[in-house]
Amino acid sequence: MSRVVAQLILCLGALLSLIMLTGWAETPVPPSSWSLVSNVPMIHPEDSEQRRQGTAPSIQTLVVTPDGIVYAGSFGMGLFRSADKGSSWESLNRGLTDPFILCLAVMPGEHVYAGTMRGGVYRLSLKGAKWESLSRGLEETEVKSFLVHAGRVYAGTGQGVYRWEEPDQQWVKTGSGLEQVLVQGLAMMDDGRLLAATSGKGLHHFQLKQSDDSKWIDSKAVFVDPRERLPHRYIRVVAVNQAQHIFLGTQDGGIFRSLDGGASWSSISRNLPNDSIRGIVPVEDDIVVATGKGIFQWKHDQQQWVSMNEGLTRLAIQTLIVSSSGDWYVGTSSGAFRSDDKGAHWKNISQGLGMQMGPIGPYD
Repeated sequence: MSRVVAQLILCLGALLSLIMLTGWAETPVPPSSWSLVSNVPMIHPEDSEQRRQGTAPSIQTLVVTPDGIVYAGSFGMGLFRSADKGSSWESLNRGLTDPFILCLAVMPGEHVYAGTMRGGVYRLSLKGAKWESLSRGLEETEVKSFLVHAGRVYAGTGQGVYRWEEPDQQWVKTGSGLEQVLVQGLAMMDDGRLLAATSGKGLHHFQLKQSDDSKWIDSKAVFVDPRERLPHRYIRVVAVNQAQHIFLGTQDGGIFRSLDGGASWSSISRNLPNDSIRGIVPVEDDIVVATGKGIFQWKHDQQQWVSMNEGLTRLAIQTLIVSSSGDWYVGTSSGAFRSDDKGAHWKNISQGLGMQMGPIGPYD
């Protein structure tokens, strides 16, 4: 103990000597004005005023009902609804105990379903104002994706795929083999195959005509990034167009396409400015993709990607949808945008979504 005390005294003495030599003691600084100084540069130096005022919430998911009502799920501020294509919004969180919304789905004429990070699934009547919890069977499970098919709702979760059974008022596991696997996307083929895009386990499929205890089948496909020559098994998005072509969006390896129902795959990411895929929308023979740096359309006849970012002030896209009436919507890391001309121009529709005071991320 005495040795430690002696060392402390020596250090204090050296510090006092330094102060006297440099003259710091001539202009003492009051403790109230002390502050920590960092030599790390500001990520957004031009946004300092915006940081103090806050930013629009991150919109993770969007859906539009057949009659044009827009629902927006945010990461931390719950759900918003708009009856005028986003010109105004109302907060709609009564009964919703988890404000971190990851996915939304609509059962036409009946309900909106919300999947959350920690609270399971909630349901709202299209004419209602209060959410009801539908978490029996999905307690404390992350719900990342939905699919509505043939009057049923399927959920991709951190514990595999489930479907909602209305008579029993509970979620029932669909197939086995995906336990402890996060299912980030779901899609349906005309032949009855349910496709599951997983985080780390690639693409799986399940024939819905099978019994619930049948196993999911791993496609065994190898998705190799043509740029870095690395395989990718983290799939964020799966989509199927009318021709039954399958499109997969990976976490950081771009897009892969199958023209033969999943028997073979090819990359179509060459010249795509960003390989982090957050959404895929088939548009006739083309596809439109949402990435970490904007929106791009694959022109089949030109065999190239075309930028569709005019009017977007936030390029970290989180979700992209096209309504049945032809309106395009995107959710970004800060707010939402709408296009009335098929993505040629975008209009900010974030006013009314409120403000978050959290820090801006380095990739916003």
